[in-house]
Amino acid sequence: MVRGARNEGGGLFSALSRLMAMPLQALAADALPSWNEGPVKQAILDFVTRSTTEGDAGFIPPEARIATFDNDGTLWPEQPLVQGAFMLKPLRARVKQAPSLAKRQPFKAVLEGDLSGLSNMDKSKLMKLLGETHAGMTEEVFIREVRTFFQHARHPRWSVPYNQLAYVPMLELLRFLRANGFQTWISSGGGIDFIRVISEDTYGIPPQQVIGSHLKKTFDGGHAPSVLRREARVAHVNDKAGKPVGIDEHIGRRPVFAAGNVRSGGDIQMLQYTRRRPRPGFALLIHHDDAAREFAYEEKDGASLKAAREGGWAVVSMQRDWRRIFNGTRGARTGNGRG
Repeated sequence: MVRGARNEGGGLFSALSRLMAMPLQALAADALPSWNEGPVKQAILDFVTRSTTEGDAGFIPPEARIATFDNDGTLWPEQPLVQGAFMLKPLRARVKQAPSLAKRQPFKAVLEGDLSGLSNMDKSKLMKLLGETHAGMTEEVFIREVRTFFQHARHPRWSVPYNQLAYVPMLELLRFLRANGFQTWISSGGGIDFIRVISEDTYGIPPQQVIGSHLKKTFDGGHAPSVLRREARVAHVNDKAGKPVGIDEHIGRRPVFAAGNVRSGGDIQMLQYTRRRPRPGFALLIHHDDAAREFAYEEKDGASLKAAREGGWAVVSMQRDWRRIFNGTRGARTGNGRG
């Protein structure tokens, strides 16, 4: 009996020793189940562990745990650009009011049903178009238009509402960061008021934690209640070098974690902005290389991937790193490859 008790005690002690030696991630349920095991997933887990472990050289105080995410192409697809699709109806209405616009681009392309022109348009030009179609509109009316769009519009490839196409791996990442004391923000080149309408329901990010391009507004107190009206003038373009500026104006802190994607170099400066001393930040770049489940495209100059190599950023291959992309069967791997 005594000998058996000793053996049991020794076995228990050995098991506890092995348990204590295991990484914390191995002891918990998988926080990122839609991510395949590999260097990118492990790098994220390691960064969060270091950031939240007091005494570790990489520890980040809770108040400094700021994470910023691009939206189009990073949190949901950008083909076609969702706000571009939203602008189809008001652009067509504007052309009816001024028929001569039908001969000008991008009005001509819109009338011909070409969404790619809007998808590839420089963000400053896109915002100027928004100003031309929505000048004088109150915020309340604009919000109603956006909500109506998301209720009725469908993605041309998957025939579901656009906001049902949030990337599942990125939703898991947002939840994982928040569970570890990070504030999650959107920093998008798209319109701030457009994204704010759906950010909380879609991503769990409240509207006050959305940064984006926006038009100038004026206060109109001649009504009860008073309203804000949009002007045709662009106030800020939150793209490329404008992203760190927008982040500083809205947050007042550098992000320690930032995520963007390979598309026209629009996120390079935001990802570079995470690099600071004494502790480095974490930069995540999404590479669209899965035509079967989503899309496959490259930048003409390869600027984002070059910046990733030079900066030591983590590059996500949608094809290799993501077990599934969307909710349901869309973008999930099947037994014979990709579905």
